[in-house]
Amino acid sequence: MADVDRIEALERRVAALEASSDRPAHSAGDAAPARTAHADDTFWALEGLRSRTSDPGAVMMVGSVRTPKGYEARWQMAEQADELFASDFADRAESLSALAHPVRLRIVQRILSDADTVQDLVATGEFGTSGQIYHHLRQLSAHGWLRAAGSGRYEVPAARVVPLLTILLGVDR
Repeated sequence: MADVDRIEALERRVAALEASSDRPAHSAGDAAPARTAHADDTFWALEGLRSRTSDPGAVMMVGSVRTPKGYEARWQMAEQADELFASDFADRAESLSALAHPVRLRIVQRILSDADTVQDLVATGEFGTSGQIYHHLRQLSAHGWLRAAGSGRYEVPAARVVPLLTILLGVDR
């Protein structure tokens, strides 16, 4: 199944799960009520997921962030555990590999924070020549971590901001 088809299928499933909930649903573009973590609701997200799934469970990635440049990214994605276990983990290797390079991670970080163009990246002095930078940009763009935004500018697609931060959070655990 193509990535776009999988994402659309997941979005339909999440919408159906939200519609069946007793609580008001919030779409990816709606502002959800602010939550403060208290001792009695430490696992509020986990308990919400568990209440909407059956064995063997599900995995969910969700976030609402404002990037250092001021862009908002709200994203939610879920998948049933059995579907993930049945998938070929290795099918994701190239996308992870494109990201799993120290220079590329720094480029993505700079694009999120203060750089837009190859010239901006060259000016930092941390990435080498423009040719070397274009090599890394091609790898990141080919796997959806970056996209051309016109006029020589690059951006991290909103649909990749939360997954990227989730990967970083997971590595820190």
